[in-house]
Amino acid sequence: MTTAEAAARLAAMDQVLILTHVRPDGDTIGSAAALCCGLRALGKTAYLLPNPELTATYAPYAAPYLAEADFAPAYVVSVDIAALSLLPENARPYQDRIALAIDHHPSQEFFARETCLDAGRAACGELMYDILRQLGPVTADIALPLYVAVSTDCGCFVYGNTSADTHRVAAALMDTGIPAADLNKRHFRTKSFRRLRLESLLTDSMEFHDGGEIAIAAISLEMLARLQATEADAEDIAAFVGQVEGVKTGVTIRELKPGRCKISLRTDPKQLNASAVCALLGGGGHAAASGATVEGDIQQTKEVLMAAIRQVQGRQV
Repeated sequence: MTTAEAAARLAAMDQVLILTHVRPDGDTIGSAAALCCGLRALGKTAYLLPNPELTATYAPYAAPYLAEADFAPAYVVSVDIAALSLLPENARPYQDRIALAIDHHPSQEFFARETCLDAGRAACGELMYDILRQLGPVTADIALPLYVAVSTDCGCFVYGNTSADTHRVAAALMDTGIPAADLNKRHFRTKSFRRLRLESLLTDSMEFHDGGEIAIAAISLEMLARLQATEADAEDIAAFVGQVEGVKTGVTIRELKPGRCKISLRTDPKQLNASAVCALLGGGGHAAASGATVEGDIQQTKEVLMAAIRQVQGRQV
């Protein structure tokens, strides 16, 4: 459905519960918070379902909107979620009740009754901005989490998904008077010392293939425990690998628990389609940035990942 149709659907809703995805990032939290704020500005009752994996980095944006345990929604809306497998465990009871999904992932599985999808957007926050401005004025309270959504999903406007429209949306949000410089410092120019030590360990253990064009870094549970690192310390670590000179495909493998790993894949889509690789492993995302969760230890995950990369490379030759 179009953004105008999505806005009309939202305008007719009340008692709304908004869902975010597992391992929540700035886009899902920022978009959800902005939507909740926009609905409340219309006099609606709206809340975010608390996300058990929410880190300290993004918790302040969700905090004003979290639902109490006894909230009984009339409508459920998902934000930045491409598949039901990406719902947190506490969102499972609502998976058959999702009235509207708002998303920008080409791997969207159309699980909701209605879907507003634009896979050409750099962030779900871009799409959310177009919806919310049709519901009423985009105030600074709405614009602040939306700016976090847009800026974090395009790496502070340096990733290949950044378009001229992305900059136009960011400019419109900045025009509301939000502290963009403070937000950029918080999210892009500040690292904990534990994060720096983690990057050092990843650098020491990084593996290279194809003459240095593919780099793989693995984060084990032991590594995090040794550094006493938190989830916030490891946030968006996937972007780190791709910063190495000559790397066109950057892979981060994160051990979630013994026998299960999360893959984050960042590629030059002209060289390798990240979504096609991750689809072979049960995941998905964008052509340049995708992920998957696989069963196996770190070494086994490396092996199945490289097999999937070789399979997609063979198709693309």
